[in-house]
Amino acid sequence: MLAIWLVLLFAPHFAPHVVAQTTPTDVRVLKEDRNANGETVRTIQYMLNGRRVIETSVLRPVARLNVPLKADTLDPQHLLVVITKSRYVLDVFYRRAKVRSYKVVFGPRPMENKMMKGDRRTPEGWYRIDNKHISGRYNRFMHIDYPNDSSMIRFELLKRRGTIPPNAEPGGDVGIHGVWKGGDDMIENGVGWTDGCIALKNKDMDELYSLVPVGVRVLIRR
Repeated sequence: MLAIWLVLLFAPHFAPHVVAQTTPTDVRVLKEDRNANGETVRTIQYMLNGRRVIETSVLRPVARLNVPLKADTLDPQHLLVVITKSRYVLDVFYRRAKVRSYKVVFGPRPMENKMMKGDRRTPEGWYRIDNKHISGRYNRFMHIDYPNDSSMIRFELLKRRGTIPPNAEPGGDVGIHGVWKGGDDMIENGVGWTDGCIALKNKDMDELYSLVPVGVRVLIRR
């Protein structure tokens, strides 16, 4: 996917707000075509938190990689997770070779870097997986160490510049997770429903969870 256009009512720029992340409902494909590059251009509509959302996305296929791997033989020091927002893809590298690629989605502002709590943006930069657990709602959850030192330096700079209000908080609880049971279509259709986390299909999340231990580096880039 190259871009998403949203029809949403947002709070004023300076008002930090927390949106309760709920399950999108009444998802409908309004229009679907192919562009000159053979990519799928899809317009969808759904309800989220009582608001109607319309998104138009350019969907690129993500090639499946089936490089033979055994999780218990992988050296975590040579594992790297790279999330590329503009391509809506999560790649896993082992010893500098790409071994897995998964389609992912973000929140309603996927190409913007996180600034403060409640903005529903996905942070960019270098992080590490610092916790993993089974999630009753989203299958599995891999937490990243946002905000880390680099995040806080940028956060304080945004405050000093007046880009965010002086009482803003950096936020947290950002991670990589699956979807609710039966929710894989949210990933396939490119629905930007999260609060800034990175969401995968449950089958993909199961595999990623088994391959990537706590401590592995994560790069999130535009």
